Amino acid sequence: MVNRLNQRLAQAQPSATYRIIDRVAARRAEGVSIISLCAGEPDFDTPEHIRQAGIAAIRNGHTRYTQVAGVRALREAVAAKFCRENGLDVTWQDTLVSNGGKHVIYNALAATLNEGDQVIVPAPYWVSYPEMVELCGGTAQFLACGAEDGFKLTPAALELAINANTRWLILNSPSNPTGAVYSRQELQALAQVLLSHPRVLVLADDIYEHLLFDGQVFHTLAQVEPRLAPRVLTMNGVSKAYAMTGWRIGFATGPRWLLEAMEKLQGQQTSGASAISQHAAIAALNGPQDFIQQSRAVFEKRRDLVVSLLNAAPGLACTTPSGAFYAFASCAGLLGRTTAAGTLLETDEDVAHALLDEANVAVVHGSAFGLAPYLRIAYALDEESLRQACAAIHRFCAATR
Repeated sequence: MVNRLNQRLAQAQPSATYRIIDRVAARRAEGVSIISLCAGEPDFDTPEHIRQAGIAAIRNGHTRYTQVAGVRALREAVAAKFCRENGLDVTWQDTLVSNGGKHVIYNALAATLNEGDQVIVPAPYWVSYPEMVELCGGTAQFLACGAEDGFKLTPAALELAINANTRWLILNSPSNPTGAVYSRQELQALAQVLLSHPRVLVLADDIYEHLLFDGQVFHTLAQVEPRLAPRVLTMNGVSKAYAMTGWRIGFATGPRWLLEAMEKLQGQQTSGASAISQHAAIAALNGPQDFIQQSRAVFEKRRDLVVSLLNAAPGLACTTPSGAFYAFASCAGLLGRTTAAGTLLETDEDVAHALLDEANVAVVHGSAFGLAPYLRIAYALDEESLRQACAAIHRFCAATR
């Protein structure tokens, strides 16, 4: 067959988030006004000084190939960031720049997984983790982390899950989709388990690092337990903190053997990241940081608004997230009910699709993230749009019977 695909790719599932986004685009093309609460990106513009750095890069001729691992000036800025903000004693040689945070994660998994290797993925999880694991030849091992545990992995559950085939643990804090944040004490407890299992690598996905609320202080695993640093890949990027999702710059630090393997793979895959974006990222990391504080304050205010409005909607229940810009609301109270248009709500996916079809509000069902029945609501929109969306959700819920 000419159209025969790679078996792993044929079995992979498209991103549930992008499926919803595609449905939103189709409805909008029909002339329907939709409020989308499904995209995981800040609604702010990239700060002006960063945009000007990108423009200057073009004008100054920084439009050619760069080193695969990134230009040295950016790698130095990345190392300085890890030292300054995370207490990690690294140099520019201990860093790697890739085409977005997702690319960092994929490179790490592709460089290290062999058939039979397992990756522990706490659920709820970002939708791309399990698909990337499977595409890279590994097997995702899901560990349910329910509301009773704050949607966080416990040391006891981790200890029971690790076996001879465990290659990686993926740890995302603050979390997409729940906004859960691991405290220093919680990371220390997990570290004690990991110290007893020297074969296990850890991927610390810190992409939402700067979106912590209620005065919390961010901690990352290699900082909390330096003895684990030789097997921790700490991943971050400029997408969320600096509203640079489209610039596609992610970066990491970790053991050099792993970074070298990832660089080798990247060299045969994409080469280096965009030279223009790299120069903009230098300005982001080395320049004024006041944007981070300002955007955090805005998101915290939006969080409080959205959580209060969701909890007022019949059939929904939402705990207050500690970070990121997502609310993870239980819709268990809606299941078994029928909408005003006659749709029977049997699953959280039914609820999400009905909200789009009948209330013109787009959210993502929690089962796509490995835990049902929930809805993930991204509050990365202006306050008035959020009020309108939550009002529409309330009317939808109140009309069920």
